[in-house]
Amino acid sequence: MYFRYGEKEILHLKNRDNVLGQAIDRIGPIHRPTEKDLFSSIIRQIIGQQISTRAQRTVWKRLCAKAGSVDAVTICSLELETLQALGMTFRKAGYIKDFAETVAAGDFALQPLHDLPDTEVIARLSSLRGVGRWTAEMVLIFCLQRPDIVSFGDLGIHRGMRLLYRHRDIDRKRFARYARRYSPHGTVASLYLWAIAGGAIPEMHDRGPLRRTR
Repeated sequence: MYFRYGEKEILHLKNRDNVLGQAIDRIGPIHRPTEKDLFSSIIRQIIGQQISTRAQRTVWKRLCAKAGSVDAVTICSLELETLQALGMTFRKAGYIKDFAETVAAGDFALQPLHDLPDTEVIARLSSLRGVGRWTAEMVLIFCLQRPDIVSFGDLGIHRGMRLLYRHRDIDRKRFARYARRYSPHGTVASLYLWAIAGGAIPEMHDRGPLRRTR
């Protein structure tokens, strides 16, 4: 399953931002995988904090192989040392165990998140130990498929904006201006900014240092 978007979202972004529109034409359609299961998505995004997508994928595959099924029961049954041995930090292993135990005990309901607005989802997820705004925003995109997420805390988004618009830095004011321009289809813009950050348009060069971490 991929993030769903079509001609309506593309036309909106092209009409609002000619520079991004030209990049969209160069890159073409983006098929970014998403997940259905909210519990496993949250764990996957905790794993992905401050590491590369490739490293996240490696640790996730190891966890799936070890647990069989990534659910509250199986995660609770694994020792912290076992989780850490899969390639994550001891702190992340603790966050994942705490989350699984909270869900298993019935102290955190996942299903209601599907029907809550973005801000409330972020607030509820951020109440969990080890889950901050960036992690919550990635869950909104890659599980709940919310249409208007542009994460200020994401290093790749900043790099993509610097490359696309030829800036040395993206401060909050400039970031907010672009996010308003993309709205209400900011998530599709994010997909293209990530692609640009990853080298989808080779002649684009980053004029500024990478100052923020995920």
